[in-house]
Amino acid sequence: MITIYHNPRCSKSRQGLQLVEESGKDFEIARYLDTPLSEERLSEIIELLKITPIELVRKNEAVWKENYKGKKMTDAAIIKAMVQHPKLIERPIVVNGKKAVVGRPPESILDIL
Repeated sequence: MITIYHNPRCSKSRQGLQLVEESGKDFEIARYLDTPLSEERLSEIIELLKITPIELVRKNEAVWKENYKGKKMTDAAIIKAMVQHPKLIERPIVVNGKKAVVGRPPESILDIL
């Protein structure tokens, strides 16, 4: 099953959702701002993305700049920050089985559909 972690207020996320819809494959939408991810699930996604937690952080968000920028943080602390403030998570993220991609640019989603 394909899952798109989606924020409907984000244009890139909407474009990514459109690509998933157009694929004709079954998928589910996870609105992670409404239902935040657990630390465990976010860690699994980061592992599937083959990136470090800091690479998934939206560093231009005010909450990052005000609370975390410039601080030395462990991966676990970064994951906790993203769970506490889901706005910090890059979007959209599409997971298809054992593959995952951040849809920036949205066309990168096509690689795993």
